[in-house]
Amino acid sequence: MALLEVEGLKIHFPIRGGLLKREIGNIKAVDDVSFSIEQGQTYGLVGESGSGKTTTGRAVIGLNHVTDGKILFNGKDLATERRKDRQLQRDVQMIFQDPYSSLNPKKRVIDIIAEPFRNYERLTATEEKRQVRDLLEKVGLSPESIYKYPHEFSGGQRQRIGIARAIALKPKLIIADEPVSALDVSVQAQVLNFMQDIQKELNLTYLFISHDLGIIRHMCDQIGIMYKGRYVEQGTTDDIFENPQHIYTKRLLAAIPDMDPTKREEMVAFRQQVKSEYEHSYRNFFDEEGLAYSLQSISDTHRVALPQKG
Repeated sequence: MALLEVEGLKIHFPIRGGLLKREIGNIKAVDDVSFSIEQGQTYGLVGESGSGKTTTGRAVIGLNHVTDGKILFNGKDLATERRKDRQLQRDVQMIFQDPYSSLNPKKRVIDIIAEPFRNYERLTATEEKRQVRDLLEKVGLSPESIYKYPHEFSGGQRQRIGIARAIALKPKLIIADEPVSALDVSVQAQVLNFMQDIQKELNLTYLFISHDLGIIRHMCDQIGIMYKGRYVEQGTTDDIFENPQHIYTKRLLAAIPDMDPTKREEMVAFRQQVKSEYEHSYRNFFDEEGLAYSLQSISDTHRVALPQKG
C-alpha cells in the first residue's frame, strides 16, 4: 500500500456576487487529480503559477478544504481523521517556499524549532535544548546558534532551520512547496542535495512542488504535470523527460535554459518543433474550453491527457 494516495481530488473556490454575496459560480482550482507516493520516494507536482499544484499540496497538509475526492495516508482519510489523530498530525509536515517569511522574526531559533515539541511532547527544558541542538547539527548548522534570530542567517541557512522544524517530530511525509525558489542559484543545489541526504537517512517521503523542471528531474521519481487544475501528463521521471507526449509538457521542457553548449543546436530544433506543433495541433490536446482531456494510459507508468478514441 502506498504511503499517500490522492484519489479524484477536487478543490473548488466559490465566486460570490450581488448585494447578498450569493454564490454565482466557482473556480475549479483542482479538478480530478489522483496520484500515489510510495514510502521513501519523491513525487513532483509541476506547473506554471495558477496550475493548482500548491493548492493540491496545501490540501494534503490540511490548509485547503477538499470539495471532493480522498486523501489517504497509510489508508486513513486525512480529511476526517487528522483532527482527532495526533499521530497523523505529526507524520505529515511542510517546508514552506519563503524562508524569510515562514520563520517568526521575533523568535529565537530554539523557540522556532522547539515549537513542535511544545505542541506534541512534554520535554524538560534540558531535553528540549538538547533536541534542538541535535537538529541544528543534523541540518548542518552550529548547535551554538540556538539563541540567534532568523535575520542573523543567510537564506539557505534559514531554509535549513525550516527543514529542522519540519523533521523535528520525525514525520513520514513532507510537502515541500517550492523550497528553493527564493534562494540564490548557488545555494539551491546545496539545499536540494541536503534534502536528498536527509531523505535517505530518515526514509522520508516527499511531495515536491515546483515550476522548475530542472529541479524536479534532480529530485523526483514520479512526476505529474498540471495545467489549469488538471493533469496533462503523469509518469516516471524518464517518461516525462525522455518521451514527453503532451504539448504543454513539451513547452515546459523547451523553456529550460541551455546548460550544455554541445546540445544547443538540438534544443533550438526541439523548440522550433514544439512551436510548430502547438500552433497546428492545439485542438489535439485541449477541449473547446481550453482544458485538458482525461488521462489515457500509453504504458504501465505513463499517462497523457488525450481525447477518447472513437
